[in-house]
Amino acid sequence: MKLHRAVALGAVTAACAVTAAPASAASGGEQYTVVAKAGTTKARFERAVRAAGGTVVDYNARVAVGAVTAPRGFATRAVKSRLISGAAQRRPIGSVPRLKAQKRLQRSQDLERAQDAREALRGHHGPRPSPPATGVDPLSPLQWDMAAIGAGSTGSYRFGQGQGVRVGIIDTGVDGSHPDIAPNFNRALSRNFTVDDPVVDGPCAEDPDGSCTDGNDVDENGHGTHVAGTIASPLNGLGIAGVAPKAEIVNLRAGQDSGYFFVQPAVDAITYAADHGVDVVNMSFYVDPWLYNCRANPADAPEAQAQQRTTIVAMQRAVDYARRKGVTPVAALGNENTDIDAPKTDGSSPDYPPDAAYERTIDNSCLSVPTETEGVVGVSSYGPSGRKAYYSNWSLQETQVAAPGGDVRDFPGTDRYRSPQNGILAPYPENVARAAGDVDEAGEPTTPFVVKDTSGGTTAYYQYLQGTSMASPHAAGVAALIVGSAGRWDWRQGGLTLDPRLTERLLSRTAVPMACPAGGVQTYPDPDLDPAAYTATCTGGTRHNSFFGDGSVNALNATQLRGGR
Repeated sequence: MKLHRAVALGAVTAACAVTAAPASAASGGEQYTVVAKAGTTKARFERAVRAAGGTVVDYNARVAVGAVTAPRGFATRAVKSRLISGAAQRRPIGSVPRLKAQKRLQRSQDLERAQDAREALRGHHGPRPSPPATGVDPLSPLQWDMAAIGAGSTGSYRFGQGQGVRVGIIDTGVDGSHPDIAPNFNRALSRNFTVDDPVVDGPCAEDPDGSCTDGNDVDENGHGTHVAGTIASPLNGLGIAGVAPKAEIVNLRAGQDSGYFFVQPAVDAITYAADHGVDVVNMSFYVDPWLYNCRANPADAPEAQAQQRTTIVAMQRAVDYARRKGVTPVAALGNENTDIDAPKTDGSSPDYPPDAAYERTIDNSCLSVPTETEGVVGVSSYGPSGRKAYYSNWSLQETQVAAPGGDVRDFPGTDRYRSPQNGILAPYPENVARAAGDVDEAGEPTTPFVVKDTSGGTTAYYQYLQGTSMASPHAAGVAALIVGSAGRWDWRQGGLTLDPRLTERLLSRTAVPMACPAGGVQTYPDPDLDPAAYTATCTGGTRHNSFFGDGSVNALNATQLRGGR
């Protein structure tokens, strides 16, 4: 899986994805993801794999999905077993020279800002923050997103802050040492389900810690830390505050430093959340290498079809398991400026290995996973003016709610156009900021997209990003507030719990309806955007439409649920 790449602030396109397989798999064979019949024990799975000539690397018995190494041709032999329902090769990748340097420069293309944006905005810092009000964190005046959803000291914080709720961040990791993350970071429960792959993440020796194995409090990309801060940065007198500032942050790392996610780590992260009392998980990515997974597209070779079917089944099983255990899954809708109810072509898949993509015709039977996985709350993005963000996907079927995700191209013709402040401000790991050149040797930001805060003698960095990756955590934070308001004590895991079906209904019920634009058509008067490509048609009514679903999530409404479910 790869990040729902935050649309580079100023870039035209971006999306998140998930990739192939961990480089840590045993050598001497190809890598496969294998789906067994539901209920298959590990011992029986190992026997079936061994009989087909393979070796089990990892097996998740809760959902019967395993990682296997085997010679070529294993998949054909394996599916002949009555215990194995699907097997897909994770194609090995060739060398990718200088990918590490490219990743540091472009931030896995997940940051909602690109080099062209840096040049266009050189010297343009946008509006300065007003002095903070009493009791408000110093950078709160820059958080238009929190005001838009009724969060803040005059809004939801007075009634509920997510205490007793656990939120899992399935992403590139979380910097547990960041001053605006650490107070709410649950180190004991946090886990890393993957290892760096030198092929896509760069040589281990070039890693900041010189190792391909990172701890459970590390984020060498920045995306996961930004997401975590939006959800639950505490009210601690520095930086920003999140939607649910007393919720626990649990790092469930399933993504590579480079922004790729593998199916097995993602499945393992979701099922782990289910078994450890996590109430909400945020998934701002799609599963690579396919933007859309088609079960039997004639443009795809049989092996590619098998890979996509395996992804669909494996993720659906993991989501079903998590929901049965009380987890509400929330996902970004994607940044391709596409009506995903009626996709027409996909020229970006497979994005792994590099340069393998080809053009194919697709239809609504093809699924973007996990966004279109059944039981996942899909979130679209809007900018500070309230219009659908220029990059955001939309869908009458899949958009359940909308949330602030930023839109650097909002307010065309004004001083706010292409202002960094049109994005979403959230924590930024210092190690990543320095590696990317966003902070100089003296510790000062080199770009208006980065903000430094030294409140109380503590230095911390924050960055502006945009994307449905940034919208989704707002919805996840509001879902956490709903569990905090309407949940009951969890006698097994501690804290609070709430049936995901009820959490989902209340998320929609407390949302503020947002109507389609006049005439149902949204245009983007921007010299950098092709009008033919960036004109979107909204369908549905005010109560539910393809741009905004049931409306914008609302933190204040979510904290008013006691006794009134």
